[in-house]
Amino acid sequence: MKIKAGIIGGAGYTGGETLRLLLNHPQVEVSFVQSRSQAGKPVTTTHTDLIGETDLIYAADFNQPVDVLFLCLSHGESKKLLSEQNFASTTRIIDLGNDFRLGDKAGDREFVYGLPEFQRDKIRQAKNIANPGCFATTIQLGLLPLAQAGLLSTVYTTGITGSTGAGQKLQDTTHFTWRANNISAYKTLSHQHLGEINQTLKKLQPTFGGEVNFVPWRGDFTRGIFVTSVVTTQLTLDEVLKRYEDFYASHPFTHVSNDTIDLKQVVNTNKCFTSLEKVGDKLAIHSITDNLLKGASGQAVQNMNLMFGLDESEGLKLKGNVF
Repeated sequence: MKIKAGIIGGAGYTGGETLRLLLNHPQVEVSFVQSRSQAGKPVTTTHTDLIGETDLIYAADFNQPVDVLFLCLSHGESKKLLSEQNFASTTRIIDLGNDFRLGDKAGDREFVYGLPEFQRDKIRQAKNIANPGCFATTIQLGLLPLAQAGLLSTVYTTGITGSTGAGQKLQDTTHFTWRANNISAYKTLSHQHLGEINQTLKKLQPTFGGEVNFVPWRGDFTRGIFVTSVVTTQLTLDEVLKRYEDFYASHPFTHVSNDTIDLKQVVNTNKCFTSLEKVGDKLAIHSITDNLLKGASGQAVQNMNLMFGLDESEGLKLKGNVF
């Protein structure tokens, strides 16, 4: 019997990506897609690429029973929704917002932080998942092996993201005429994902007393994240590479490259690629993801697979847009 899934907030970027993945997932049946702004309209009015793939109509409510519910809402709305609505205790919830990433509860519902490379076994046993943020995913996947080995001190990180990372609602800084041929920094040293990054690093390395100094950038492209983190280490490059390769050996989506990496390698995939460079005692860790897939909807489906005892990569063997 297929897993019955529902999506709340299905008209936005993450809602659309989640729907695309679930429609093509061999073990899932999409029961409903809810949207307050688009209720009563065909899903294909907003996700026009799905013409011929689905006849679903946006629902105004979400009363149909489902096995798993994906919350693709703006930050703060998931907590509000769960305080107002009583979903069946058997319904598993995957929240793609940031409402529960730092351990907050919704009534009796406790949320497990859903970064599989960090705590895959806990995710397998979870009833509710707080899906990580896109920058948080990319930065953490570049740092986890060092944290596990107790080798992290102060981290300096820069990262650039595409316009889809800001959501579908039009803003001055997402408008084509502003983004084209333009780059800017924002939320310097104060990005909202820093809390979950530090939470994970301190769980892996309780002695971590350093800081993650993060400067995010808006890029002149639509999707993808490229992060570079710089740390100090006395290990040789070969020793560090061995630690990374061993750490990710059993994880199907995170790969260590011995060559330089570029963003198109991971766009439209659920993969993260990392590569390492060392000069003196400074180690640069490059990591790349698609912000809407491994950074959001793809990781949410990966978490669903783990929760329901499926192969981790089920429905996620996607083709990269390398040219």
